[in-house]
Amino acid sequence: MTSTVPAAASLNKFEKFKAEKDGLAIKAELEHFAQIGWEAMDETDRDHRLKWVGVFFRPVTPGKFMVRMRMPNGVVTSGQMRVLAGVVQRYGEDGSADVTTRQNIQLRGIRIEDIPDIFNQFEEAGLTSVQSGMDNVRNITGSPVAGIDADELIDTRGLCRKVQDMITNNGEGNPSFTNLPRKFNIAIAGCRDNSVHAEINDIAFVPAYKNDTLGFNVLVGGFFSAKRCAAAVPMNVWVDPRDVVALCEAILIVYRNHGLRANRQKARLMWLIDEWGMDRFRQEVEQQLGYALQTAAPKDEIVWDKRDHVGIHAQKQPGLNYVGLHVPVGRLYAADMFDLARIAEVYGSGELRLTVEQNIIIPNVPDSRLAPLLNEPLLNRFSINPTPLVRSLVSCTGAQFCNFALIETKNRALAMARELDQELYCSRPVRIHWTGCPNSCGQPQVADIGLMGTKTRKDGKAVDGVDLYMGGKVGKEAELGECVRKGIPCDDLKPILRELLIQNFGATSRTEGAIASPANLASSLQITSDNA
Repeated sequence: MTSTVPAAASLNKFEKFKAEKDGLAIKAELEHFAQIGWEAMDETDRDHRLKWVGVFFRPVTPGKFMVRMRMPNGVVTSGQMRVLAGVVQRYGEDGSADVTTRQNIQLRGIRIEDIPDIFNQFEEAGLTSVQSGMDNVRNITGSPVAGIDADELIDTRGLCRKVQDMITNNGEGNPSFTNLPRKFNIAIAGCRDNSVHAEINDIAFVPAYKNDTLGFNVLVGGFFSAKRCAAAVPMNVWVDPRDVVALCEAILIVYRNHGLRANRQKARLMWLIDEWGMDRFRQEVEQQLGYALQTAAPKDEIVWDKRDHVGIHAQKQPGLNYVGLHVPVGRLYAADMFDLARIAEVYGSGELRLTVEQNIIIPNVPDSRLAPLLNEPLLNRFSINPTPLVRSLVSCTGAQFCNFALIETKNRALAMARELDQELYCSRPVRIHWTGCPNSCGQPQVADIGLMGTKTRKDGKAVDGVDLYMGGKVGKEAELGECVRKGIPCDDLKPILRELLIQNFGATSRTEGAIASPANLASSLQITSDNA
């Protein structure tokens, strides 16, 4: 089955170069690229088509590429982590890795000359980066405690793997789904706390009972972009777990064949749903499937507040625990990765889990091994009990490595959160998300406080700034936050965050007499209906 999209649909430069050569064709040219080097490559191959195999040219670090892995449900073995650590180690100070908000890992500092050898290592380890960028389906997210959570409803690991295998042809690459109108996200929730952020995915499966049978209600159309952000909406469909893969395939084919392609800013799935209406969209999907879909269950089972899985938690397996390690803004280095692989083997079952909060879980730790695990030096940095503001901090890559980012995010975010944790006492974590640009990889719209990088002016000079988002909710009543103030210089941000935390989230100053007044807060924020 190959794409039925005609060349006539090539209405912008992206559609033109996709029509000229399928992105997967780049696989056969990797050895050649390794021989000639990045500077001699065709620019379209280097800047765009390499993304079909998960290799990203970074103009801010010329010659040092990023590789984005696929890790369905965020599951990685200690052996696989050791392979990734070895890749990062090769590049010394340039080598690092990031846990992403889609439960996978990105490797940095990679040279094109080493890609063939690296890909051989991936294949031997059961790893792949295929179709992880551009107009492809991104990493399939699922519950990070699938199979081990005592209150789990559905183990999502097998479903996430099967969906990925369908989309990627078991990791070999699948031309049927390499020419979507735009990128595409799929999430499968198996617990009651929406640990996958269902509302921001193009397709989301949330557990629901129908006639005493446990399956999924289906949401569609959620996305973030510079043009628009939209929460996923009900498709009025319930599916048995056995039909998840078939429904994903049918929706993808409908989107591939009918999605809007003229304007890339209006090409995500929700734009097609808006144009057609949900009834027609569902009819087209049913026609592709060849059978009628069941209507949605009256309610779903997302009824808890969201958990972050940091700390020690008993598993449903007697005598075993999972230990959630907080990885500050998701940044890893080779030594960390080797250490994590060793710890997973010594104290657990040789497996690690990644979360959408950019943290790492060590599952299957026996009661008797908890104490020695907690004495591991790595846990001084990857804490099981981080301070409240650092605990819930999320950040995109930022300008250090990403050419889209307008500001540096990771280091700035971590430094500011640590300073505020020293100045304020917060009785509960407050989710602060940083993103470097309107593409929203850091997902500020789902945060308690969201910060989107921008350029603004201060004292007549252009400076780094942020737009401030408020009102994002996750869990049983998920909502997207809205921008309440634009263009705050980063140098002026900390006192504004300080007042917000005191007035809106119950924080108290560690210094008596320093609590901000509501009047001061309103004055500093200048929140009005015009910019909300």
